[in-house]
Amino acid sequence: MSRTVPVPHGLPMERDAGPFDPPREITRLRAAHPVSPMIFPDGHEGWLVTGYDAVRQVMADTRFSSRQDLGILHLPYETPGMPVMTEPSPQPPGVFISMDPPDHTRLRRRLTGAFTVKRMKMLEEHIIDIVERQLDELARLTPPVDLVKEFALPVPSLVICELLGVPYADRETFQVNSARFLVRDVTLDEKMAAWVALNTYLSELVTRKRADPGEDILSDLARHDDLSVEELVGCAFLLLLAGHETTANMLALGTFALLEHPEQLAELRAGADLLPNAVEELLRYLSVVDTLYRYATEDIEVGGETIGKGSTVVVSLLAANHDPRRFDNPDTLDIHRNVRGQQAFGHGIHQCLGQQLARIEMRAGFAGLLRRFPTLQLAVPAGAVRLRTDMNIYGVHELPVTWTETAP
Repeated sequence: MSRTVPVPHGLPMERDAGPFDPPREITRLRAAHPVSPMIFPDGHEGWLVTGYDAVRQVMADTRFSSRQDLGILHLPYETPGMPVMTEPSPQPPGVFISMDPPDHTRLRRRLTGAFTVKRMKMLEEHIIDIVERQLDELARLTPPVDLVKEFALPVPSLVICELLGVPYADRETFQVNSARFLVRDVTLDEKMAAWVALNTYLSELVTRKRADPGEDILSDLARHDDLSVEELVGCAFLLLLAGHETTANMLALGTFALLEHPEQLAELRAGADLLPNAVEELLRYLSVVDTLYRYATEDIEVGGETIGKGSTVVVSLLAANHDPRRFDNPDTLDIHRNVRGQQAFGHGIHQCLGQQLARIEMRAGFAGLLRRFPTLQLAVPAGAVRLRTDMNIYGVHELPVTWTETAP
């Protein structure tokens, strides 16, 4: 395939096509060369995969490893104070998203029972109650208010705290440190301080649960004697981080997107039966977990290119979900779209474990918000909304909103 755009030096991240579309350079690159070489800031010659089919192939092929300890960790963006890595990073215990089989299989299997569709459906009414209580709190406030602080973040935080058995009173500890850990451009010392603070907190928590287990997911894990405290902490870290950050950003950014597409919003208000598909379309359209990383353990051909052993591969789920070879008019929000195959939750053995929980929270969150606040609108110009382009999970830092009336 002829190369009509330059090889990128670092991951293009500026949202210059608008808050909901991929960066223009990503779109140009996907059209010309969906499997492209990329020069990393440290000089590593790796790859950026943007095409839908190629992304699915990489995610499904276990020769593309998720481990961080096989080779040097090459980041596709500048990180202040980050030294040039000369040796692989140690494998964090329990963080199974960064593992391959059989370690990944062993740990994930311990959790699959907790996140089955059946168990999630049993929790649905309770999740709706959590949403409604938070909407009651929101309705008591005088607008304008920040929807992130007052709704989008509290709802998934309350849900994941109850599921894991984490005291909600401790939410500020994990919310602040989770956010600091996910920022791309903080110093290495700041990131490590957040990591240490989270791990210290979770170590004390799982130690208590091992001594006196309750009726929650972390207690269930703690009952397994074959899991070390370090592994329990790693699992807890991953579940807590993923369990509130991703859904919070989808609720806030999804509301922003709907407010910016009033015709879609009007249809959704008029037809509640459209909501499940609308959630799937928002997941595709927004793709808040926009990039993932893999390490080639051997030479592998993808999309007509040979990705060499030892290469770091950046996979763009956002670009794949906006690939016109898979979705017609992909940069258009269309709540009627047949969105089967969207890649927001990944693909392969690492597909998101909590995806059914996230769907239920989003359906309940959007349904309640649109019903209770029929006149909801932005309180600032759309261009003034601060985007989380500095974070590993995309979204908005704040979403100032206002309303003139609420419904019971």
